[in-house]
Amino acid sequence: MTGFFGDPVLPGFRPDPSVCRVGADYYLVTSSFEWFPGLPVFHSRDLVNWRRLGSALDRPSQLDLDGCEPSRGLFAPTIRHHHGVFHLVCTLMDGPGHFVVTATDPAGPWSEPHWLDGEGFDPSLFFDDDGRAWFTAARVVDEAAGRTEIWMREYLPRERRLTGPEHVLWSGSQPGARWSEAPHLYKIDGTYLLLTAEGGTDVDHSVVAARADHVTGPYKGPENPVLPPSKGPVICTGHADLVQTPYGDWRAVLLGVRPGSALGRETFLTRITWDAGWPIFSPVTHTDLRRPLHDDFTALSPDWSALRTPRAKFWTTGAGLHLSLRPERLGERTAPSLLARPQLHPDCDVSTELHFTPATPDEQAGLAVVLDDDAHLLFLRTTEGLSLLHGPEVLAGIPVPPGPIRLGVRIRGFSHTFAHAAPDGAWQDLTTVEATFLTPLFTSIQLGLYATSNGRPSTTQAHFTWFDITYPSRQEPPGH
Repeated sequence: MTGFFGDPVLPGFRPDPSVCRVGADYYLVTSSFEWFPGLPVFHSRDLVNWRRLGSALDRPSQLDLDGCEPSRGLFAPTIRHHHGVFHLVCTLMDGPGHFVVTATDPAGPWSEPHWLDGEGFDPSLFFDDDGRAWFTAARVVDEAAGRTEIWMREYLPRERRLTGPEHVLWSGSQPGARWSEAPHLYKIDGTYLLLTAEGGTDVDHSVVAARADHVTGPYKGPENPVLPPSKGPVICTGHADLVQTPYGDWRAVLLGVRPGSALGRETFLTRITWDAGWPIFSPVTHTDLRRPLHDDFTALSPDWSALRTPRAKFWTTGAGLHLSLRPERLGERTAPSLLARPQLHPDCDVSTELHFTPATPDEQAGLAVVLDDDAHLLFLRTTEGLSLLHGPEVLAGIPVPPGPIRLGVRIRGFSHTFAHAAPDGAWQDLTTVEATFLTPLFTSIQLGLYATSNGRPSTTQAHFTWFDITYPSRQEPPGH
């Protein structure tokens, strides 16, 4: 196995990873928050190269994100396999809470959610070798102080429900510990190991460990954290999940952040060794691997997402991408005509060709750089030409002739230069925006295509013939 320290094994918006192994195959899920479909599922044979299988929640009946606030929705899933069935637990924040979905094939279909009792977030499952299974989660004790605790109840796999008394396992590695969360249980050499995150999902993020002779505790830790807050080259590391390879050695997937980038939390891989039964994490680093993208929309790749749950399909593919102009707008707590995919590298060039003639001043379509409802940039064709919008504010505009047009943005960190061109013409820059307001916390930057009729009914469609993401030369001066 090679490439442990590659450019994040899942770059871009891939936080809170969880992994399990079945034979020679590894399966991984990550958080998706307010984006639909929910809970992307990936497959690998080496823990380095991952292929998207789909999403566990890909039907509107499974996932109600109506009105979901930014950075809410689906928090921190865990995937486990037991007796031929995959069990995936997660929490729908500001909704019914914890749930489990199951499947015999990780590519789906996954079941409708079975809702589970209990407070909190970051749920996990542990299948013991005595036939019993356990559900753990974190819950807030004192939000102002960041005080939490890890609790557990027995899980009945066939009935998909919790039973029996509740056990409080852990409240942090030391008095006053903040944000003890992301619990995962393992049984290694006859001893139960509890792995959690601590310090919050920012620069103080860390991994702590505790062990017990009995699954219900008491749990005692070493000189924690076992993975201290990182100073670089990858920071905010934590929320780790362990997996043993077929050869008996151990790895961990965990989230991390590339300093100074707008990419937010990505999935990294590290090697685990052991010292007196405690996990030792190898350093988390990154390289500079870049993978250009060309999409002509013969079908819709599973890497494209919608904002919140679309109650009706607003797109068609086959000869490019057609987006229906609908009254919903980006900037409202709705599901607009927006399809987007994660930005994977701090520096990239994004472009598309748009065929669209607005019938009224309300009709607009074009390119979107989106963090969430409140932080985004829209480069749109309107009846007046091209407009660059930050929320309701028009940052720049220019008249352009009717007909097809290419739209593009050169992204260098937080610097965004928007440009346009005729289909066979040279690119012309419009303006550059220093978009530090696109700084991620829970979610991350998405690059996409957008259409709206701004509150009025419409039968118009916007046609995007292709969508490209390319990367500048490594010798290119910053900001070129």
